Amino acid sequence: MGSVGRFAPSPTGDLHYGSLIAAVGSWLDAKSSPGGHWLLRIDDLDTARVRADSEASILATLNAFGFEWPQPLWRQSTRLERYHEALGHLKRRIPLFHCQCSRRQLAAEGEACCVGNCRTLQCDPRESALRADLSGLDPLVTHDRSLGEARFDPAVHSDVIVRRRDGVFAYQFAVVIDDADQSVTDVVRGADLLESTPWQLGLLQALGLRVPRYLHLPLVVEADGQKLAKSRHAVKVGDTDVVQRLREVLRDLQQTEVPAEIREPQELLEIAATQWQPERFKGVREIRLPPNP
Repeated sequence: MGSVGRFAPSPTGDLHYGSLIAAVGSWLDAKSSPGGHWLLRIDDLDTARVRADSEASILATLNAFGFEWPQPLWRQSTRLERYHEALGHLKRRIPLFHCQCSRRQLAAEGEACCVGNCRTLQCDPRESALRADLSGLDPLVTHDRSLGEARFDPAVHSDVIVRRRDGVFAYQFAVVIDDADQSVTDVVRGADLLESTPWQLGLLQALGLRVPRYLHLPLVVEADGQKLAKSRHAVKVGDTDVVQRLREVLRDLQQTEVPAEIREPQELLEIAATQWQPERFKGVREIRLPPNP
């Protein structure tokens, strides 16, 4: 069996150019492997941020750009029972504790780990987040295929939230369960998620799961280096320039040009997959878009 990749957007808005690069990069990486598979998953756990019309918009855009994926589509919102089961498994392997540290306290300390003595307190579960104690695990290192070493250090990454104060399962926890259950071999995503890798390495070790290969793509930013403004660089369903947009993605990822006579998006993607060379953007952390005209 070839590589298994995935694209996992959150339905909080329309697909923007940065997300398109992540979709294309993950698809090309998976399909460049003989027998490779590309999966689509909807990461919709954070229901407070989900927009009712966003999933349909994202799916329509991906269709317009020539993507296909296996059915039925996976949605995190339908997998709560699985996360509860995995949480029970995690509890049998490492300690869990409730943490009452507020976001303000954590931000003041510049810290993602518990900054108080919550391990020794009996925090009210109704008013606290649930954390996994990773401090007893072994250090673990993986090598991102573009950006080098990613290291889990239990002295630094001593604990991580697995269920938020509002009862929602945390992204870091859910994503490692999803990827393992879908047999994902290669996680290809934007460089902004590189900092999530150590926490996921810790959880993978705690759960006894295989570590996938990682490839973090350059992050698309505005000309001034600020976060991409969706309103200016949105990918709109029904655009007549989808092939041109795909060519722009390939150029931004420093890939070989596809012959100009290719005018169908699916055919363009298939040809690009045979030419996929991620080493061409090795070490590149961001793509700066041209300024507004």
